[in-house]
Amino acid sequence: MKRNIIKIDEEKCNGCGECIPNCAEGSLEIRNGKAVLVKEALCDGLGACLGHCPQDARIIEERDSDAFDEELVEVRLKELAAQQAAQKEEEPSACGCSAGAMSFGGGCPSAQVTNIKAATGDAAESGAMSPSNLTQWPVQLTLLPPTAPFFKDADLLLAADCVPFAYPDFHRDFLKGKAVAMLCPKLDNGDAHYKKLVELFAQSGIKSVTVARMEVPCCGGLVAMAKAALQESGSTLELHEIIIGRDGSVLQD
Repeated sequence: MKRNIIKIDEEKCNGCGECIPNCAEGSLEIRNGKAVLVKEALCDGLGACLGHCPQDARIIEERDSDAFDEELVEVRLKELAAQQAAQKEEEPSACGCSAGAMSFGGGCPSAQVTNIKAATGDAAESGAMSPSNLTQWPVQLTLLPPTAPFFKDADLLLAADCVPFAYPDFHRDFLKGKAVAMLCPKLDNGDAHYKKLVELFAQSGIKSVTVARMEVPCCGGLVAMAKAALQESGSTLELHEIIIGRDGSVLQD
């Protein structure tokens, strides 16, 4: 039958995932860094997801397609709910707590991909608060889509979570002019981070990689992870390593 249905422009889609929670029928998912229509019968063609695409990668077009199936939608939503419940049961949280632990996190668009205009001016010289050099959101590797636009032709700073706390001039000396991905090699899901890094190095279009880590032995795993991911991705980029002491000193740069 001919009806209205979504069409996704793969060239424009950057896999940010903003459309996913805005499709009440669960008809969209991210595959290989792109949003895809799981099944035509799941799309009602009303376009609730259109206003949530920063790349304008989706339109509603009239074409021959399967009829919208409400019963199939119910089955799909139950499947998604079961998958989410199973994931919570099986995977530890990023903090290392058990999946069943009490959660104190409120609702937040933490994964919404955003470019941020870096601050300018002489704030530091005037005695005011130093300007932020963060030019993107999110920053946690877990939440970052490998094809986010701010990675294209960017210098990537892969930073251990503790570095900005130990080194007071992190923004000025390390972050300025770079895209950033934050993680902890000890407490986070190492396998998931490794896979994400392989995708990031293979798909993002970054032009350099710098790893900023703490002097503690467990943090050395971040360098090993990044080097292995670079090799598996087929990237020829070299890795620059910065080591910060627990007293805030720069031990290697």
